[in-house]
Amino acid sequence: MKDLLIKNLASLATNRGKGPRGGQSMGEIHEIIHPWVLVRDGKIHRIGGEELEKEALDAQILDGEGKTLLPGFVDPHTHLVFGGTREEEFSMRLRGESYMAIMEKGGGIKYTVQKTREKSFEELLASGKKTLQSMAEMGITTVEAKSGYGLDKETELKQLRVAKALQEAGPLEVVSTFMGAHDIPLEYKGRDRAFLDYLVEEVLPVVKEENLAEFGDIFTEKNVFTVEDSRAYLLKMREAGLKLKIHADEINDLGGASLAAELSLTSADHLLKANDEGLRKMKESGVIPVLLPLTAFSLKEDFARAREMIDMGLPVAMGTDYNPGSCYSFSVPLMIALGALYMGMSPEEALTAVTLNSAAALDRADRIGTIEEGKDADLVLIDAPSYRFLTYHFGMNLVTTTIKQGKIIYNKR
Repeated sequence: MKDLLIKNLASLATNRGKGPRGGQSMGEIHEIIHPWVLVRDGKIHRIGGEELEKEALDAQILDGEGKTLLPGFVDPHTHLVFGGTREEEFSMRLRGESYMAIMEKGGGIKYTVQKTREKSFEELLASGKKTLQSMAEMGITTVEAKSGYGLDKETELKQLRVAKALQEAGPLEVVSTFMGAHDIPLEYKGRDRAFLDYLVEEVLPVVKEENLAEFGDIFTEKNVFTVEDSRAYLLKMREAGLKLKIHADEINDLGGASLAAELSLTSADHLLKANDEGLRKMKESGVIPVLLPLTAFSLKEDFARAREMIDMGLPVAMGTDYNPGSCYSFSVPLMIALGALYMGMSPEEALTAVTLNSAAALDRADRIGTIEEGKDADLVLIDAPSYRFLTYHFGMNLVTTTIKQGKIIYNKR
C-alpha cells in the first residue's frame, strides 16, 4: 500500500485521546495551521510540515490547499438494513398524527418489518451498498447497523448477514448490533417476555455462532418493553458475550437512563425525556449518551438536553438514526447544525460528538475518532479553512474527500 501524503492544508482540527471526552475537555480541539500529514500502512504515521515530503515513499499526493482535515465522522446509531420506505406516514405526521398513534394502527416498525421480510438478501445488500457510498460522501467512515426489522429468526439473521457482508465489502466499517427487541410482533401480542425468550433461545445462538453482532440493543419504551423485561433481556445478551446499548427515554421517561447506568452499558441512545438523576448515574457509570437530533427534528419533538449533559460531564455523542420511519436521513451537516443551534453545543463540542465520542460509543476510540500518530487514517477533508465552518456554513455538505484506513473512498470531482 502506497504512502499517502496530504500537503498544503489550511488547518487540521481534532480532539485527542483514546477515550470519550465530557465536560470542558469535550471542547478541547487542537488546531494546527498549515500542517502536512503522512499516512503509512493505513495509519497516521506523522504530522508535520514540508519535511515530510522527504520521508514519503513513492507516496500518493493529496493537495489539501485551502481545506481542513478532520477525523472521519462516526455514526454510532443507524438502522441501515431495511426494506421499503414510509413516505405516506411522514405525510400523516405532517397532518398531525403522532408516531405512536401510527404504530398502534399497524404502521411504523411493523410496516417496515413486513417489507423487510419480503426483500431478498441480494436486494438488501444492493440497497445497503448504495447507502454506504452516499454516507462516504457525507464524511462518514464508520457506521453502526442495527437489525430489528425482522422480529423473527429468518429476517433478523438476514439483516445481520447483510450487515456482515457490507462490512466485508466496504468501503465503510460497519458495526453490527442485534436488535431483535425493537418491537413486539403481532403473533406475540400480550406476551412480551415470551418474545424476548424466543430471541434469546432461538436467534441469539445463531448470532453468536456466525459472529453476526458485536452489540445487543432493546427499545425500552411505553407499549414496547418495560425496564424490568429490558434488564432481564440485556443480562442474557451480556451472558452471551455481546456489548450492550439501549433505546432509552425517547418518548416517555421510564427510567431507561438509570437502567443503562445500573448495567454499565456502552451507550444509552435518544434520551429526550431522561431525568437528571438517570443522567448523573450514567456519568458515574461511564455510559455514553448518543443523541439523535435528526429524529427529534423529524418527529417535531423537543431536542435532548445536550448542553446540560455536557455541563454534567457526560461525553455526548451524536448519531443520525437513519431509518425509514422516524428519520429517513443521514445528513451529518444537518445533524451538526441542530446540535449547535438547538442543543447548545459549541463548534468544538459538535466536532467531538461526531468523532471521538461517537467512536467511543462503538468501543473504537482507541484507534479512530482523532487525528493522532498511530491511529487509523480515517480522515475527512472539508472545503473550508477551519472546522468552525461545520456550524457556520450550516446544513451544507463541505466534504471533498473521505479516507478510510489510508484509502481514498470518496473524492469530489
